[in-house]
Amino acid sequence: MLKRQKQRNNTLFLFIGLGNPGSEYHETRHNAGFMVIDRLAETLSLKFKNPFFKNYLIAVGNYQDKRVVLIKPTTFMNRSGLIFNYIPGKYIFTDNMIVICDNMDLPVATCRVKNRGSNSSHNGMSSIINSYGSEEFLRIYVGISKPVQGESVISHVLGKLEDSEISDFSKGIDRAGKAALSLLTTDVQRVMNEYNRKNT
Repeated sequence: MLKRQKQRNNTLFLFIGLGNPGSEYHETRHNAGFMVIDRLAETLSLKFKNPFFKNYLIAVGNYQDKRVVLIKPTTFMNRSGLIFNYIPGKYIFTDNMIVICDNMDLPVATCRVKNRGSNSSHNGMSSIINSYGSEEFLRIYVGISKPVQGESVISHVLGKLEDSEISDFSKGIDRAGKAALSLLTTDVQRVMNEYNRKNT
């Protein structure tokens, strides 16, 4: 469990996208968190680096008057929380940590912003909560829908997207990325009001 500090930074935003490393998982539903982080990096013109002997990729930059840190763990999903053993404390102890991951309870092409909560039966989120030592952080969920009848959960989350799904899935990634950027400049409740409603 992470040891909390009293001094915190409210001008730094730490975005952690969850996924599995390796080309075989690159375009799977379970890597939605990675995809959103990649979209943010592209939008902000940031490049990822892999610090020596560290289990994450990191990109750091500025957006308006905010410091932005993007993280992609290079552990497998259920060990995502191990990154807290390696990320510099100056990044961890912010009032604005946002974890981004997939969610089967949400339809494709949607996202949901929450300011706290349980692990939502997500192994990566569970690992983050256990290592961070609190559920008190922002999260953005990307909808991937439930498995179809006869399909296992594992096959669904780790399966490649069908051609017919790619367009709607990309809309969800884009929507989550815009929600993330909005959190940098807009009150959390207003962001939730805008992005948690169903797409029209």
